[in-house]
Amino acid sequence: MRPLLLSLLIAPAVLSSALLAADPVVLKLSDFIDFNGADPAAGWSAEEGGIIHLNGKGGSLVTKLEYSDFELEWDWKISPKGNNGIKYWVTKVGGKEWLGIEYQMIDDNGHPDGMRGGSHSSAAFYDIKAPAEDKPLKPVGEWNSSRVVSKDGKLQHWLNGKLVGEADTKSEDWKARIAASKFKSKEGFAPGKGRVMLTDHNDETWFRNIRIKAD
Repeated sequence: MRPLLLSLLIAPAVLSSALLAADPVVLKLSDFIDFNGADPAAGWSAEEGGIIHLNGKGGSLVTKLEYSDFELEWDWKISPKGNNGIKYWVTKVGGKEWLGIEYQMIDDNGHPDGMRGGSHSSAAFYDIKAPAEDKPLKPVGEWNSSRVVSKDGKLQHWLNGKLVGEADTKSEDWKARIAASKFKSKEGFAPGKGRVMLTDHNDETWFRNIRIKAD
């Protein structure tokens, strides 16, 4: 088997399969806490079939653990005109804000921000880099399957089995993108490790079978 880094340079899909060589850990609602370290509020609920349901208002949640190199997989669906996301490498920037890179989950055809397209559309590195224009996004109300792969500072966003975005956080291109984004003044943003966040933008959202495999 090729070394993992060499595999990344040759074929992006190999990175994904290599990290899944061992069984991933299923993240349950009990693996998340709010920003004060408390259990999830009543707006969040665990349902049958591995579903975590946000009824529209429950506050954002973060994992109890931090991750650096990992593969994160989950299914999701959003309500009409809804907006949400999963963030990773989340840290408390400046001792005030919990910030991280966001895998955008939004109604591209109904939410005003989603209709802007580009880096505000589903599967984007939110406000940093747009996903592929031919991304296979399913209609609102249907389940999408997503994946984030992080290895040695290199990131991949997948949607329904297709690689739709890549970034190298050690590159000049990434630095330029951050400098042009809303995070430009957030010193210490996305430092290469941090927690995973289930965000709350006051829209009903369903997450299913959240799994993570960490190196």
